[in-house]
This record gives sequence, structure tokens and C-alpha cells, in this order.
Amino acid sequence: MSRFSSLRAGSCLLALISMGVMPISLIGQTRVVAPKNPYSIDKDVQLGRQAASEVERQMPLLSDSEVQSYVERIGLRLAEAIPREFQHPEFRYSFKVVNARDINAFALPGGFTYVNRGLIEAARNEGEMAGVIAHEISHVALRHGTAQAAKAQKYQTGAAVVGILGAILGGVGNVAGQVGQMGIGAYFLKFSREYEKQADLLGAQVMANAGYDPHDLANMFRTLEQKGGSGGPQWMSSHPNPGNRFEYINQEADALRVNNPIRDTPAFTRIQAYLREMRPARSMQEIGRGGQRNPQRRDPRYPDDQDQRYPDRDDQRYPQQGRRQRVEYPSSRLRNYNGNNFRISVPDNWRELPSNDGVTFAPEGAYSQTQGRFVFTHGVQVGVVRTQSNSLRAATDELIRALAQGNQSLQQAGGYERETLGRRDALGVSLTNISELSGRQELVSVVTTMLRNGDLFYLVAVVPQDESQDYQRTFMAVLGSLSVND
Repeated sequence: MSRFSSLRAGSCLLALISMGVMPISLIGQTRVVAPKNPYSIDKDVQLGRQAASEVERQMPLLSDSEVQSYVERIGLRLAEAIPREFQHPEFRYSFKVVNARDINAFALPGGFTYVNRGLIEAARNEGEMAGVIAHEISHVALRHGTAQAAKAQKYQTGAAVVGILGAILGGVGNVAGQVGQMGIGAYFLKFSREYEKQADLLGAQVMANAGYDPHDLANMFRTLEQKGGSGGPQWMSSHPNPGNRFEYINQEADALRVNNPIRDTPAFTRIQAYLREMRPARSMQEIGRGGQRNPQRRDPRYPDDQDQRYPDRDDQRYPQQGRRQRVEYPSSRLRNYNGNNFRISVPDNWRELPSNDGVTFAPEGAYSQTQGRFVFTHGVQVGVVRTQSNSLRAATDELIRALAQGNQSLQQAGGYERETLGRRDALGVSLTNISELSGRQELVSVVTTMLRNGDLFYLVAVVPQDESQDYQRTFMAVLGSLSVND
């Protein structure tokens, strides 16, 4: 067993993590109506997946787990806040960071979303960055990409869909110029302005639902104007101003009235400073001049997706000491697992990693073998151990002492609390640790119950401290699904 981080289960979990719901007033919000669209939902997903494949072939993605996880957490929080009438279960929202200095972001049909590093560095706070993401995923939720393609079919077939994808990509490759080449650019511009206003209004509502201040969406346009100079940044060139944008977004924000909104966070400040410590990113124009935009062999002058503080990092299956590797955010879809004496549901993007006395569920990049020992940074471990004690409290003490033998920084963060594990009386305790793998502060939650034969059944949840809020819902769902049979 090894190092951990986690949120505590039950009341322990709630004590460690607070994602409080932000009450908002929806009186007076503008009703947004999605445009007519003859295409199926599956078509959005198909087109988006095809375009995403091309984007990731041409654009240099930033392969840094800390930055990627942070942006993904913000994006998924916003995606969950999309009003129910615009939620499409077929869409799988994803959020990736492009290592380019242009102030830009875009989203493809189906939910494939990309945020340039330059946008994160330009934003004045987390709310402004979240505003751009909320705007982009509003285009997805309203299905603007395929709706615009349907309009194009009135004028030209076949290439119209490709042209629309070019417009969505906002400058990726040579595809973006095809809209103008069709001779119907003004027609698209008219409708894109209409769709821009819809995305502004729905984006403001999504922000409010997620606990952000929609005024920051309006403020971001001012920031973009200041950063872009007379020509304006790339994002604004592909997102034309419908007119009075600053005013109508602020008016919508006034109607939404979010209490205690999220504006800036320590995580945003840390990520922004972290990015600024790296070697400056190239512009898309510079990347384009370099030929293949995401080559297998990197130009040593521009290690596009490497953390400059760890230039020797590699893509091994297991993360190494001091190196960062992307850890995918837990899927909201759960799959069932049947063990010898328990059943549990875990995110479907977590792997099951059996051991002699239990099984660990963790995503790729979150586990490793170190000096012959298995360790993990994100996930849940469940198992059974034989102890010398007959009481639950004494047996749990024994388990924690065993954990501490391999984790010298492991410390108890509070006293024991009564819990329930698989409908059984249980004990829960919170601990902290310094990960030997990443060097990051961890939260470790341990919940235990006694089996009829006197063995101790345990669940250990692990997560880095600065990611604990984002794992609360996942850990509670996993804990709530657990049933123990003996």
C-alpha cells in the first residue's frame, strides 16, 4: 500500500470539501431558443470527432497534468451547469489546452473544446477564463455548428460542412479560408452574429448556474480588446461582435444576480504563474510555418508540450519522481465491479488494479511502481486485511500504523467519526500526506468496517489537496454504491 490523497467519506468527506451551491435568481433572464437543425445529434458528434482528430494532429497540445486537470475541472463544472433543455447525453464534453500564445478558444460539435494557453495567461481572473469557456460550450449546446452547416446547404453542398468546420476552428490549417472562398461569407457572418448573441446570453446563464459572476464574461471582452490592440485578438476575429455586447451581457448578469460568486481562486493564480514560468509559447502563425504542427520529433527550440522545469520527462506508463503526467478527470459514467465480498461502482475511465488483499481503481497516469511498491495519487483502494484486534477502533489504528510505515509524511488530520460503509457501521478518519511520486500535498480518507470473521474491510480514497473539491461528487458516488457481503 502506499501514498494517498483523498476526500473523506460521509461527513468526513463533507468536512474536507466544500463545493457549496451558489443560489441565483433567475427572474428576468432572457429565453434562448436553439435554431432549427435538420441534422441528428449523432451528426454533431461525428463531425466534432473528425474535426477534433484534425485539430490534435495539427495543434501542439500542452501535456501538463496540472494545467490540463485545472482547465478540465472548470470546463466540466460549466458543462454540468448547462440548462437541462440544452443538455444532450450523447455529447461528451472534453477540454484540452493548446500550447499557443494566441488568445483563442473554440469548441467543436459534440463538446470537443480547446483553450489556448494564451487565453489563460491573458485572463485577469478565473471568472474571465470561465466566461470564454461558457460561451464556447454554449455554441455546442445550441448546436450552432451543424445549424450553420444546414444554412450553407441552401447555397452549396458537400464542401459546406467542411467550410463550417473551418469557421468553427477559427484558423486551424487551410480549412478556415474555405468559407470566404464559397462566396457566401457575408451570409455566414450574419448568422454567426446571431449565434454569437445566443452564446453570450446562454453562456452568462451557464456561468451563473455554475456559481460564477456573468459580469466577468462581459469583462473578458474588454480584456480581449486591451490585449489584442487595434487588430483585436484571434478569438474576437472569429467571434464577431453582435453589437452592444458589453451592455447586454451586463444586463443579463444583473438579472441573474449570483450570490457570493467565484471570481478569482488560488488555483487560477498558481496556474497562471506556472504557465508564465515556462518558455513562451509560439503563435499559431509560427507553428503553421513550421510545417506539421504537432510533429512526432520535437523542435528542441520549442518543446511545445513539455514542462520546462522537467525537460527530461517522458511518456512512460508510470509517472516518475518529480515528473508531471496528465491524469484524466473522473468520468461521470460509472461501471460496476464485483469483488469477492463486495460490489462497487467506479468511473468508467478508471482502471482496476488488483493486488493480493484488494483492488485499486485509478486513472491512467495516477499510479506507479516505486522501489517494488505500488503507489497511486488519484483514486480509491478497497480491500481486506487481517489484524490482531477485535474492535473496529483498534483494528483501524493498526491499519493506519501500517500505512504510515511506507509513508513517513502521513499524519492524522482529525479524530475518528462514525460512518456507514455498505450499510454497516464504520469509522472514518482524514489524513494528510506528501506524495512521494509528485511531491504534492495529499488528502487521504480511510473508512473501515469489521467483517463477521474478524477481518477489517477498508476503503481508502486518495486525491491531491488542490484537486479535492473536484473529486467530492465522485468519491461520494463511489462510497454510496458500495455493498459488502460476508
